[in-house]
Amino acid sequence: MDFRRINNLPPYVFAQVNQLKLEARRAGEDIVDLGFGNPDIPSPGFVVDKLAEAAANERNHRYSASRGIPNLRKAIVDRYARRFGVELDPETEAINTIGAKEGLSHLMWTLVQPGDVALVPEPSYPIHIYAAALAGAEVRRVPVLHRADYFEHLHEAFLDSWPRPRVIICSFPHNPTTKTVGLEFFEKLVAFAREHDVMLVHDFAYADITFDGYEAPSLLQVPGAKEVGVELYTLTKGHSMAGWRVGFVVGNPEMVGALAKLKSYLDYGTFQPIQIASIVALNEGDDHVRDVQEVYKKRRDILVDGLHRAGWPIEKPLGTMFVWAPIPEEYSHLNSLDFTFHLLKEAKVAVSPGIGFGPSGEGFVRFALVENEHRTGQAVRGIRKALDKLTPLA
Repeated sequence: MDFRRINNLPPYVFAQVNQLKLEARRAGEDIVDLGFGNPDIPSPGFVVDKLAEAAANERNHRYSASRGIPNLRKAIVDRYARRFGVELDPETEAINTIGAKEGLSHLMWTLVQPGDVALVPEPSYPIHIYAAALAGAEVRRVPVLHRADYFEHLHEAFLDSWPRPRVIICSFPHNPTTKTVGLEFFEKLVAFAREHDVMLVHDFAYADITFDGYEAPSLLQVPGAKEVGVELYTLTKGHSMAGWRVGFVVGNPEMVGALAKLKSYLDYGTFQPIQIASIVALNEGDDHVRDVQEVYKKRRDILVDGLHRAGWPIEKPLGTMFVWAPIPEEYSHLNSLDFTFHLLKEAKVAVSPGIGFGPSGEGFVRFALVENEHRTGQAVRGIRKALDKLTPLA
């Protein structure tokens, strides 16, 4: 059978790692899973209590609103006002989505069609590429390099593309590379977008996971940003609510309105008790977000400091819940998938191969900080032994 759009999707590289991990566990091996970025920190107790209370109310069992109930949209704009000093209209500049992936995917349906071009960072979280591709657009990948000026890469890619790109997708702090930017990056990007009549979509998934004094700026902090762009915000990471699937698109009222129109045909919104509990998370969860930051920072330090002592120096990221690590030079004869397989077999540690995020991810692996401090230390000890078993490149 011919299944149209999905025939263009490549084989899922991570499935190979997942299969080997499953086989190892079935054989009784203790695998420390630092591969899949599935947050393990429990959701706040007061949010769970509110969910239970709202779920017991039968009035909340009916269809909800695809845009999100009014008090939820008010809660997200209040959060933006507190956190970023950004003023938003909850009626026209904010919409609730069923997680950021759903929001981005359906947003792309409204922004691009076959014949359009979208610029996307690479290596990339896969949905950034395939949301645009599944909407029919040609995706032009722009390398994200730690030591390079990403804006200059974007500028060159835009001028080298024909037709001119209609949408620029970006995401900082960046998954998987952990690259961060300052507000000046968004200032240049907004000025460029206004000059060239291009739309901006910023996935702000790691807005709340930052370290060492760094604070991630919002695209919408730039004057005029709402004229050209929107931002995706989610409760997944900072609020520890991954399985709840609560996200938002905020910013340009025309783009938000287009998504609202499309979603009115596709869904009735998240289960209303989840929306009600999310209001409490946004309004009362700032302390929890700070606690989550500290948990990830401790895990980051245990992992990076431990690997450094093992002879694998890695730069500490300023944001995200990941560590992006170049394969040690003496083992660079192994590709990222083979190196991942070696760590799984010998260290009993699962990581994500860089190639799974795009061709320029080759030579790297990604660690997800999703195991507790004890288990993270266990992973470091296993990796040290696994590196000793490899034959270095002469």
